[in-house]
Amino acid sequence: MTTDTPITETTSFPLSVAGDEITAAQLHGILRLRVDVFVVEQDCAYHEIDGRDLLPGTRHLWVGGSVAVDSYLRVLQDAGGTFRIGRVCTAVRSRGKGLAGRLMETALAGIGDAPCVLDAQTYAKDFYAKYGFVVEGDEFMEDGIPHLTMWRREAPRP
Repeated sequence: MTTDTPITETTSFPLSVAGDEITAAQLHGILRLRVDVFVVEQDCAYHEIDGRDLLPGTRHLWVGGSVAVDSYLRVLQDAGGTFRIGRVCTAVRSRGKGLAGRLMETALAGIGDAPCVLDAQTYAKDFYAKYGFVVEGDEFMEDGIPHLTMWRREAPRP
């Protein structure tokens, strides 16, 4: 893994920043984590920079550790008002602490009752099911990794 680069925030709660308000330092820490997890750890060469990170409708949520981003996810708004959660990842050093779960709760609180979709790595489907996501469709391969499309068409009722 690479050496961590400091970012300005050090928090144990999720930060949330719009794509058009994110700083260069914040985005650098986020991209470093995403590349460390998806490209290096999962050995998956793909186009990480997809042009959506700086859009005003994009929300970046993360938990910052003492030197870097510990856990992260991104919320996009697709056509028709559907939200898409993606790029959910946690640094190796920070796994098992419930950080991704806290990010999911924060993201879904912001999304409210609007429909939401994600493409889950198949091994993580039970994690997303805890938040009301249901598999729709068949398993598919994306960048050599099995995935499932999962929807939360309505917020779960208590």
